[in-house]
Amino acid sequence: MLELCARSGKPVSELLRPFRENYFLSGEINSEVSDQQAKMAELSERYSDAKQDTLDGISIDYPDWHFNVRPSNTEPLLRMCLESLVSREDMERRRDEVLALIRA
Repeated sequence: MLELCARSGKPVSELLRPFRENYFLSGEINSEVSDQQAKMAELSERYSDAKQDTLDGISIDYPDWHFNVRPSNTEPLLRMCLESLVSREDMERRRDEVLALIRA
């Protein structure tokens, strides 16, 4: 990445701009929960129609959006990152849906 910046003379933010116009990210959002594993199981059940991976927490993948929720090792938190390929509004709607389930 440093070599790319040096050759182009552009900052990383400028090089990434085209990608940010097509990928809408929630950023990492922390939620305090009393039972991390129970919430992860609930997410797995709710999104059972999606492709799932449990390598690092739980990753839920649909063709046009996906998210990962993983437990903190040091705090009673679940950390979520969500991405939509549709729009910022779609990302926000899906983010709010998943957070409502986590925080219920």
